[in-house]
Amino acid sequence: MPEQTVLHQDTHLQVLRLLQANPRMTQRELAAALGVSLGKTNFCLKALLDKGLLKMQNFHNSQRKLAYAYLLTPAGMAEKTAITGRFLTRKMQEYELLKAEIESLRREASNHDAAARNQP
Repeated sequence: MPEQTVLHQDTHLQVLRLLQANPRMTQRELAAALGVSLGKTNFCLKALLDKGLLKMQNFHNSQRKLAYAYLLTPAGMAEKTAITGRFLTRKMQEYELLKAEIESLRREASNHDAAARNQP
């Protein structure tokens, strides 16, 4: 899978998880939680809305200003589950590769230590 697609999916997963936990997050709060710009957050939300994974619901907040709640649609819930599965598969593969690399480095370090002890 192209790296750009993986990055989009990871961002979409983060957005879906955050909004599922707190549908009334503002775009600014979401941007801060994601560590990205407000523009990127807006772009991501628009993409999720266009795909039908989110819907917006108006509500009035305490300052009498119109605000929105971002609700996951049934398709959004299904996509979140699918993205989560792909994310877990990818992270488990990365974990196994990292575990093998760590073991290789440990053997290499152990061999160097043994060789150093055997030198006159």
